[in-house]
Amino acid sequence: MAKNAPIAQRFGFTEARSMSGIGEGIGTAIEGGLLGRAIEPQTGRGDADRDSAASCANCAATFLGHYCPECGQKAHIHRSLAAIGHDIVHGVLHLDGKLWDTLPLLTFKPGDLTRRYVAGERAKFVSPMAMFLFTVFAMFAVFQMVGISAPADFGSRFTDGSSAFQTSIQQQITTLEQERDRLPKTDARRESVDGELTVLRRILTNTGKPETVRFSSTGIRFLDDGIIAKWQQNPSLMLYKLQSNGYKFSWLLIPLSVPFLWLMFAWRRQFKAYDHAVFVTYSLSFMSLLFIAMSIIGTVPGGTMWAGLLFSVAAPLHLYKQLRHAYGLTRFSALWRFCVLLFCTQFVSLLFLLILGILGAF
Repeated sequence: MAKNAPIAQRFGFTEARSMSGIGEGIGTAIEGGLLGRAIEPQTGRGDADRDSAASCANCAATFLGHYCPECGQKAHIHRSLAAIGHDIVHGVLHLDGKLWDTLPLLTFKPGDLTRRYVAGERAKFVSPMAMFLFTVFAMFAVFQMVGISAPADFGSRFTDGSSAFQTSIQQQITTLEQERDRLPKTDARRESVDGELTVLRRILTNTGKPETVRFSSTGIRFLDDGIIAKWQQNPSLMLYKLQSNGYKFSWLLIPLSVPFLWLMFAWRRQFKAYDHAVFVTYSLSFMSLLFIAMSIIGTVPGGTMWAGLLFSVAAPLHLYKQLRHAYGLTRFSALWRFCVLLFCTQFVSLLFLLILGILGAF
């Protein structure tokens, strides 16, 4: 436990909070898996037929095979506690058996996955939205487990620092006052001490009134009196809302990104808005998986550097490969679009954070 203490301190959570975060993380992962499962339901067919006819316990239809052709219910009904555990794991991770076919392509051949899905090979792979929901919820679940969360004492850190600074200044003032009292009234050094005291008292006065300081002002009344004012009043609450709304409204990244991608292919009519949406959704799914890997690597001593290196290499390389192979571009055509897309990504991220800030303020 002592070995993990620096990690806990770095992410700002206690042992009790970490245990709570693990429970919340598991719940978030299950929630994401079930949402993905709802979007990617079972086909209702088995791989092989049974030898003898069975009667469906749900609709009473007689059939051959593993599933009823009328309602899709399984022929074999489980009635054991082990079956409940199997259903949970199956519902969260299986996604109709497509997850394990989708993950390798999403990681190593994202362009092929995007192109094949758009072209119609959809029974083999998890749909983009189901994959996105699963990976985003899994990402935030892992974040909670490893302790990457909004610190509850975010605002008090600045207050505590300010109090310590004020105490230090007050001690210096007291020392100088005692020194001045010991000096004769005719001593020339009294004037120098009085000057130092004047400066220290001015600093102490300004430090003791942090509420009068405005950290930023845009000149836009809506932003200054709304979002910025609430950030100043309760930064911990606003940071918590920002994180909480992050995964609830993460789907907004898709409609925010699609227009920029569409503009880069506006003169190539064979590519539709749907194709761009599939591209963006699969790309965001991979980024969620990448953040999961980075957060886990970051918990290892010295892993922060390796996590940063992984992101700096994997993120741009994956985006370039997906862009080139999904749209069948030449190296030059993919390269200039990749550079433009990097700039657009930063703009979309800032716009997304602004939207989250607005949602958190109201």
